[in-house]
Amino acid sequence: MSNMKSRFQLKLVCALILFAMLVSALLAISDHLRMRDQAIANTEKQIEFYETSIHRALNTLDKAYSLFGQNKMLDMKKISYELVDKYEANPDVDKWDFQKLKETYQVDIYLINEENKIVYSSYLPDLGMDFDECCASLTEVLDMRRSDGGFFAEGIDMEQHSGELKKYSYIATKDKKYIIELGYSQYENEIYQKFNFIQTIEELVLGNSSINGIRILNNVSRSIGGTGESSGYGALKGTKRQAFDTALATGKTTEYREEHQGETVVYRYVRHESLYDMSLTRLKVLEIAYNEKELDRVLSVNTRTFIYQLFGVLVIAAGLSLLIAGWVARPMYLAFHDSLTGLMNRAAFEEDIRKTLAKPNGKPGLLLIDLDNFKIVNDRMGHDAGDRVLCGVARGIRAAIGVKAYAYRLGGDEFVALLPSVTPQEAEETASRVLSSVRRAISSEVKLLEQHITASIGIALAPEHGADSSTLCENADNALYRSKELGKNRFQLYSPSYDVSE
Repeated sequence: MSNMKSRFQLKLVCALILFAMLVSALLAISDHLRMRDQAIANTEKQIEFYETSIHRALNTLDKAYSLFGQNKMLDMKKISYELVDKYEANPDVDKWDFQKLKETYQVDIYLINEENKIVYSSYLPDLGMDFDECCASLTEVLDMRRSDGGFFAEGIDMEQHSGELKKYSYIATKDKKYIIELGYSQYENEIYQKFNFIQTIEELVLGNSSINGIRILNNVSRSIGGTGESSGYGALKGTKRQAFDTALATGKTTEYREEHQGETVVYRYVRHESLYDMSLTRLKVLEIAYNEKELDRVLSVNTRTFIYQLFGVLVIAAGLSLLIAGWVARPMYLAFHDSLTGLMNRAAFEEDIRKTLAKPNGKPGLLLIDLDNFKIVNDRMGHDAGDRVLCGVARGIRAAIGVKAYAYRLGGDEFVALLPSVTPQEAEETASRVLSSVRRAISSEVKLLEQHITASIGIALAPEHGADSSTLCENADNALYRSKELGKNRFQLYSPSYDVSE
């Protein structure tokens, strides 16, 4: 029992120290978080400013195209229908001179076959490109346009290999065998030169050490107006692609962190939906890559202060905890433990069985243990001998049930063992060990010639013998009563026929 009290006091001291740590840590952390939040808020405001600036630049460009770019769209429409007529007159496209057509119309010309592959083009790097592989989200649109047969023009998009900005249009041949795609470069466009959003981005990034880069991605995650990891066929992959897809599909801003050259870089993805471009290219995603150098610097300074404060508070808290534990350990211990045997008491048992029965899919069992002829010890040998027997029985029960079960003294010579999860066979095997262990413990304490001091055990299992603590205990008691009727010094598994009321 002394060891058990020591363990309890140690647990109490640890709990009090932990509580003091938490309180002191919360006080120190509150200031730590305040400075951290301030740094984060400053970074957020800066990034939001960038987002707003880029959104405004893109919408200005889209508006300019909407207002002043109709002539080029009409030119592309005229060229498209001329090429449809050319195909009707000469469907043998092998004999078309695509380079000469490009010189004539000043646009790149592509023929997309029924498998959504570019099979002819004035722009040689795109020959053989398979939309099913590079741009799966566009294949359904291409099929719809092939079926419709009308003319379609897009807003700003990018050349898959070079990243060059282009305006694209689509029209299907009358036999639906090909889609004629035109690509018009934007770099020579006067509107683009006046409203160059790439220049706007470069100006935003220039001179700001917290921003690693800003890009605008099209709806298949390729960088518009530039080269690099997101241009051409090198679209975003892995977690970055997942963050991009989430932002594009839901409009919810997403972030992804990764280590880059020894520093943490945050990739922020924000959907842009054009107010003026109603075509397939109306949706884009802004990728803002920024680092947390300033935030890390602030946190580093604050962390050092936090550690010094915390250490001082913990030393004081530990001393106070030891003092308080000495005052309250014994009263708290006795509230849930039997003062004689050191086992947990009835209050602890009622709390534990309630929690155990509340767990889903659990199959706990009770061993209700009562000593046979114990009164003889007190009457003939005195209460000191009786106390020694009870302590020996307690040790025997604990040894028999093992570390995964719990032993309690309910009062007098009545004990109970709670087995958190057990089968009928395991319960009976445990009860057999308890009987043997109790006999050995009693025999080592007292020697009686007339009658032996033994134990009887009643077993009840949940849920078949009761789903609540009251029913389970009552049925364990009925089984105990039955074991005494059958001659004591034995165990009995509950059966409905044992009910005292019947």
